[in-house]
Amino acid sequence: MSGRKIIHIDMDAFFASVEQRDFPHLRGQPLVVGGNRAHRGVVAAASYEARKFGIHSAMSMGEAYRLCPHLKRQPHRMDVYRQESETIREIFENYADRVQPLSIDEAFLDVTERSVEEGVTATKLAARIKQDIYQETRLTASAGVAPNKFIAKVASDMNKPDGLTVIQPHQVQQFLDPLPVKKIWGVGPATAKRLHRLGIDTVGELRMLTLEELADEFGKQGLHYYRLSRGIDNRPVEKRGRAKSLSTENTFSQNIRDPQELTKHIRSQCEELSRRLKKSGLLAATLTLKVRYPDFETVTRSQTGGTPSRDAELFQKTALELLEKTDYLGRAVRLLGVGVSGLVDDDGPRQLLLF
Repeated sequence: MSGRKIIHIDMDAFFASVEQRDFPHLRGQPLVVGGNRAHRGVVAAASYEARKFGIHSAMSMGEAYRLCPHLKRQPHRMDVYRQESETIREIFENYADRVQPLSIDEAFLDVTERSVEEGVTATKLAARIKQDIYQETRLTASAGVAPNKFIAKVASDMNKPDGLTVIQPHQVQQFLDPLPVKKIWGVGPATAKRLHRLGIDTVGELRMLTLEELADEFGKQGLHYYRLSRGIDNRPVEKRGRAKSLSTENTFSQNIRDPQELTKHIRSQCEELSRRLKKSGLLAATLTLKVRYPDFETVTRSQTGGTPSRDAELFQKTALELLEKTDYLGRAVRLLGVGVSGLVDDDGPRQLLLF
C-alpha cells in the first residue's frame, strides 16, 4: 500500500463555478444551479457563498430561497459542463496512465509510475495538475495525495476550495482518527446513528472495535469498516476505457518569441507523446498543435494522415509545419502544446510517413 501514489482531484463547486466564471455579475454572490423554484426544482450545485447559508445540493429550491432570499439561480448548461470536464480529463491523461473518473467533476489518478519516471513527487504532480486546470479553464480544483484511493478522496475534501492536502503513509492513522465516522465510505446517516448508539463518533473510536465485534454488528460490511478505519484500501485505480487522445503542453513563465526555442519545446513534446504511445501500445492518426498568445487567444492546427504512427521525428516535422500555419512569428507565445488523437492499437508493422 505504501508504495502507491494516488491523487484524487475534485473540482470546486463545479457547476456554480462555471456560471460565476462566465457571468461576472454572479461572482461573489450566493448562487445555485438547478430547476426553477416554481416547478419544485432541486439544487444541483451551490456556490461557496450559498453554502454559508446552509444551502447544499439535493436541497429543494424552495428551502434554499427560505435560507437565502437574495439567492441567485442559474439553469443547467450541461453541454458547457461536459465540455469543461473533457478539457480537464485531457489534462489528467497528461499526468497519469491510469485515470478513473468518478463523475463529471472528480477522478482518481494513479501517478506511481509517472512519479518514478520523471523523478518528481506526487505532490508536485498534483500542484501542476491544479495549475494546468486553472490555466485552461479558469476554474479551481482541490487535490488529495495519499497511498490509496480512500485516503486521497477524504484528503481532497479537507481544504476546499483550491486545496492541496498530502497524507504520507506514516500519517494515515493520525489523519483518520479524529475524523467523524461518516467519513468512512458506506457510513450513511442510518449507520452513523447505529455507531453513535455504540458510543462511536470518530474513526479512531471505530478502530477500537475488533473485527469480530464489527462483524457481529454489521455482517460482511464490518470487514469493510475494519479495513477503512485503519486506512487499508487496496483497490486499484481502474482505467475506464481507452483514452481518445493524448497531449502535452507547456505554459511558459515568460512569453517566447524565439523560433528555435519553440522548436526545442516541440521536439521535447513530440518525444514525450511518442514514448507514451509506445508504452500504451498505441498509434495515432491525427496530430494537433495548440498555440496560445499572451491575450489568451488560442489557435489549433491539425493534420490527419492515412496511416497511424508514433514516430517522434514525424510528429515533430508535422508540428513544425502546423506552426508555420499560425502567426507565431509576429507574436509572443504564452502556451505551446502538441496532441495526438485517432488512437488505434499497434497490431503490426506500419508505413510511417503518411501524415
